[in-house]
Amino acid sequence: MAELATIARPYAEALFQASKADLSATAAWLDELAAIASNAQLMQFADNPQVTSEQVFGLIQGVAKAQLSPAAQNFLHAVIDNGRLSAMPEMAAQFRERVNAQSGTSDAVVYSAFDIDAAALANVTELLQKRFGRKLNVSVTLQPELIGGIRVVVGDQVLDTSVKARLDQMKVALTA
Repeated sequence: MAELATIARPYAEALFQASKADLSATAAWLDELAAIASNAQLMQFADNPQVTSEQVFGLIQGVAKAQLSPAAQNFLHAVIDNGRLSAMPEMAAQFRERVNAQSGTSDAVVYSAFDIDAAALANVTELLQKRFGRKLNVSVTLQPELIGGIRVVVGDQVLDTSVKARLDQMKVALTA
């Protein structure tokens, strides 16, 4: 969706420039707002012409786990008033990209069929950092359909060592 990326870019850049003093706190509340804004029912409510921007703001503020800082409130008001709430998840993604670029890190998502304990995750993280040549912020997502093994996504790169991927490769080889 190039349109959402185009809409989100100036917001993410402005927020990045304005919050250089505390990027991690800004990333935390921005991720929370993005998760809230990605709710389909909220978007349906916000798109209703009879609903005011203050009502949308109040609903989001009420759903947020923690009290929003004044900077977060101002940013949220600007996004709602300009009708850009649907682009909030993309704003958060672009903000994270800028933070990662500044710190020389990347986000990595490890998809696993089973829970990974802390020691195993530390080993996997160390191996992945050597493989990709940079520090990684690793998060784990359970995906039981992988059957076993892991699938790692770092930016646009995918490393798939799952049983499902190997079975798919065997299927292709046998039917070719």
